[in-house]
Amino acid sequence: MTDRSRRRALSAARNAVLGVVAGLSLAALAACSPGAARKDAAAPAGKGGVAIRFATDWRAEAEHGGFYEALALGEYRKRGLDVTILQGGPGSNVPELLAAGQADMGIGSNSFGVLNLAAEGVPVKAVMAVFQKDPQVLIAHDDPTIASLADLKGHPILLADAAITSFWPWLKAKYGLKDAQVRKYSFSAAPFLADKRAVQEGYVTSEPYTIEKEGGFKPRVFLLADNGYPGYAAMVLAPDKLIASDPKTVRAFVEATAEGWRQYLHGDPRPADALILKANPEMKQDVLDQARAKMRDYGIVESGDAARGGIGVMTDAGWRRFGDTARSVGLAKPGLDLRRAYTLQFVSASR
Repeated sequence: MTDRSRRRALSAARNAVLGVVAGLSLAALAACSPGAARKDAAAPAGKGGVAIRFATDWRAEAEHGGFYEALALGEYRKRGLDVTILQGGPGSNVPELLAAGQADMGIGSNSFGVLNLAAEGVPVKAVMAVFQKDPQVLIAHDDPTIASLADLKGHPILLADAAITSFWPWLKAKYGLKDAQVRKYSFSAAPFLADKRAVQEGYVTSEPYTIEKEGGFKPRVFLLADNGYPGYAAMVLAPDKLIASDPKTVRAFVEATAEGWRQYLHGDPRPADALILKANPEMKQDVLDQARAKMRDYGIVESGDAARGGIGVMTDAGWRRFGDTARSVGLAKPGLDLRRAYTLQFVSASR
């Protein structure tokens, strides 16, 4: 089971307890009480600067590369921040860590998660979106009859529970796919490899590479974002109280993070990779290398509004597109104010 597969397996359970988290968050985030940093932080806190404990949504990986690069190159330090990265893992829950005061900022994995927080009234907002495209993909065998997502009609599709309440309703509505096609995703490539008609979900930076190595062939990969699926990913979340009381610190974190990602994608990634491999010994260099290449090749970080607005940009139009999609398939309340989920105070396409 890949790290990304494990994360998706946990996401459904996390969503189930979101209401409980929200209740805790409303009180605890308002208080913003400090908490102890985790012992598996990527780097110890140093002297001087504003201390920021930044919680990731999974074990150290290339998808966190820009944060680690900013840390390794001193980009946070240059801007007066003393950043400690709190590595995520099984059972980690960024909103809970923020609510309990055990983290000051953290990663919001995708737009659905952030929108759910807003719907529950949790006082946190996305302040930047590192990924302009959600890296979610569907993967098929090298079949010449499959040229688009519409060609997946009638094929068995292996999906995790979390997919059923996120991108699957959109796929059904847009491409005419049917619930009868769904099969349980076992977080292993074996069922997919055993059935040449099968299709499975994945992340563009992870499962296609695993399948190519294990199956000995190059699969057909359909990035949902390139087929009309809107939504940001790898967003930075900050409590409303921090945004209001110390916007200078939030801005410094956003700017340093954007520079870290620029350096990781186009400069020397070795400083970040060294921290990632140290924090997560199960990670391998070849996995980091291919994931970084995929993020560049598919424009995961630097496409769309980010091409002119810079890394991390968000727009009202981008959030409206996602909100309209979520409402159209019944996954968002009609009256939900999207601006409760994000702020453009620190990033905008006009900057």
